[in-house]
Amino acid sequence: MDTQTHPETIPFAVTESAAHRIAEILAGEAPGSVLRVSVEGGGCSGFQYRFDVTCEKAADDLVIEKDGATVLVDKVSLDYLAGSRLDFVDDLIGASFRVENPQASSSCGCGTSFSL
Repeated sequence: MDTQTHPETIPFAVTESAAHRIAEILAGEAPGSVLRVSVEGGGCSGFQYRFDVTCEKAADDLVIEKDGATVLVDKVSLDYLAGSRLDFVDDLIGASFRVENPQASSSCGCGTSFSL
């Protein structure tokens, strides 16, 4: 099935804005660096998003390549991120990556932690 015509089949999406910012960040890192997005226990709502620059890739990672940026999501985190979208927002309160997660039943005020 084509993910371009059926966006619901995309397990995790990266917006153009996020891809451009990730590419800028990775340009200053070691060759072969990628951004790993994961979910871990903690934060004020139970789970929190984690963003790490790494050169390590696991065989079962979801690999998203867009506009010069590479994003990895591990298999366990993907269960919590399925259907989500990573965006980069630059507004009056600051610039940050934001995960729009349709599975989250609630999130904290800063948007970095959530509950299911």
